[in-house]
Amino acid sequence: MRSTPSRRATATGALIAAAALLTVGVQSGTAVARPDSAPTAAVAGKANPGALPRDLSPAQRAALIREADASKAATAKELGLGAQEKLVVRDVVQDVDGTTHTRYERTYQGLPVLGGDLVVAATEAGTTKAVSKASTSVLKNIATTAEVAPATAEKQALSAAAADGSKKTAADRAPRKVVWMAQGAPTLAYETVVGGLQHDGTPNELHVVTDAASGAKLYEWQGVETGVGNTQYSGQVTLGSVQSGSTYNLTDSARGNHKTYNLNRGTSGTGTLFSGPDDVWGNGAAANLETAGADAAYGAGETWDYYKNVHGRSGIRGDGVGAYSRVHYSSGYVNAFWQDSCFCMTYGDGAGNAKPLTSIDVAAHEMSHGVTAATAGLVYSGESGGLNEATSDIFATAVEFYANSPQDPGDYLIGEKIDINGNGTPLRYQDKPSRDGISPDSWYSGIGSTDVHYSSGPANHFFYLLSEGSGAKVINGVSYNSPTADGLPVTGIGRAKAEQIWFKALATKFTSTTNYAAARTGTLAVAGELYGTTSAEYTAVQDAWAGIAVGRRPGSDPNPGPVFESTTSVAIPDNGAAITSTVNVTGVTGNAPTDLQVNVDITHTWRGDLVIDLVAPDGTAYRLKNSSGSDSADNVVEEYLVNASSEVANGAWKLRVQDVAAQDTGRINGFKLTF
Repeated sequence: MRSTPSRRATATGALIAAAALLTVGVQSGTAVARPDSAPTAAVAGKANPGALPRDLSPAQRAALIREADASKAATAKELGLGAQEKLVVRDVVQDVDGTTHTRYERTYQGLPVLGGDLVVAATEAGTTKAVSKASTSVLKNIATTAEVAPATAEKQALSAAAADGSKKTAADRAPRKVVWMAQGAPTLAYETVVGGLQHDGTPNELHVVTDAASGAKLYEWQGVETGVGNTQYSGQVTLGSVQSGSTYNLTDSARGNHKTYNLNRGTSGTGTLFSGPDDVWGNGAAANLETAGADAAYGAGETWDYYKNVHGRSGIRGDGVGAYSRVHYSSGYVNAFWQDSCFCMTYGDGAGNAKPLTSIDVAAHEMSHGVTAATAGLVYSGESGGLNEATSDIFATAVEFYANSPQDPGDYLIGEKIDINGNGTPLRYQDKPSRDGISPDSWYSGIGSTDVHYSSGPANHFFYLLSEGSGAKVINGVSYNSPTADGLPVTGIGRAKAEQIWFKALATKFTSTTNYAAARTGTLAVAGELYGTTSAEYTAVQDAWAGIAVGRRPGSDPNPGPVFESTTSVAIPDNGAAITSTVNVTGVTGNAPTDLQVNVDITHTWRGDLVIDLVAPDGTAYRLKNSSGSDSADNVVEEYLVNASSEVANGAWKLRVQDVAAQDTGRINGFKLTF
């Protein structure tokens, strides 16, 4: 045992629902640890500073992307990808301790792989720590010659779009061949994109995936994500503008040159950049067209500042480039939306053109869709779509509190200023989502088949519980009363920590197919990195998920399933090769559960040396624990939850353990699996 750990120094969403879409149920191959019991006197602590995001300039981010691109072939080889697969670098974020999280897309024989995205976390020295995959399926022996003509796929896509109001007679983007990997076995498919307008006037970018062998529709999702100025909602504020001669225009040069345009009731094009002879914008009334522009520009600026100052992200993509805003879309249009294709936010003026949807939380909601698109890329359908919407609501709340406007103080209500219901009530409630009459408070097995604006409810509820806890309370003059699915209380850790955990999970753990179970996995992994797996914060994340019926609380094990156990002792060599202990599972029908319980009993004199994986019968590895120079405790006696629902239950499951540093030894005393 060492007395000090220091020797291990390491060298697109509309705000309102339109129509329910299909569901996807792909699980991420990751796991999370939980202690056998919660600390008896847990005290909230400070985050591990090394695990916090580093504030990267656009130039630094670009350099990291170049480095990742130069080594992507070696990374593919290290990950065991086939010779016909290639990686494409999409994004890079970095922690203060040098851990780099690189997000990749994949191609197979040159074809894009939808649902093949993954995130690789590597130490400053370049050692891979963890891999999060959108799908654990293996890409091999996939036909690349289609049996169905592209015209068949286009006809099917046009039919699907017509059902939601599109009048398009041809696809905006012709069918392209892809490998569909987000659901079921990887297969050759066509992806077709149809434009036009949806039934409520929202622009349409419907993506339809068609099986290239049978012509069957495999999936569909919507690409349009529907979510000194005198403003209507925030009073008099300071705006960024540019002077050219005797004319001013609403271009914020300090925030990526974000521009604000007036569509003047149109529905296409960019519109006209707001400009005038003075640097005063609007008069606070909706009838003055500059007022909505001032609100939109202010919301965009506050959202930019929030991500930059709180999470170290320079703009939506981290590249220092600002999006743009369009206001006065159509007439009487009661919605707002983000489009990644134009990298822009668009706002309607509400019923009677009296309440433009430009309040600060709506602006932050729409911009945050862009952040999600640039990071996890959560598919806008099924459970991942609900998490996409919830992410925008979560950061809408965060930005509203950050802005701290006396006219629009922070709250856990979404769209409370825009009177979208016509009776003064907000659009959504995070403390108890069911208060809107539609959104569920808790997760249930069929939630992925509901509209994403309602399936977002449980994740919104999770964020509120993690921030503020359960029960009745008053915050900034607003009364809340948040229930829990299991009837047990949740103690909040504060909004700042909850935001921190959700953002890092979005940027480094979530993938395009992340569902509720995988979101629990990702946020717990982040809580462990930031605060440790025995911390009050870690326990609060578990409790908040249990409060919306996702997973269990520490020490809770109602109705346990079949248990399989190995009690064979296996020595762990010091700084040596990985060793395994095996449990043979028989008699279990179907696949493993989303919360496969893994109890590990290891004796060791410095647990920070250990890397622990659960290996499924097909060879897929689920990381239970990474090595860590600061993890100086003895032994690993913990329970982990593994989202193993893509694995057949029966077969030989292995606990794989490797000691990756010198001076300590130990042994596996045993492990057990509870299905």
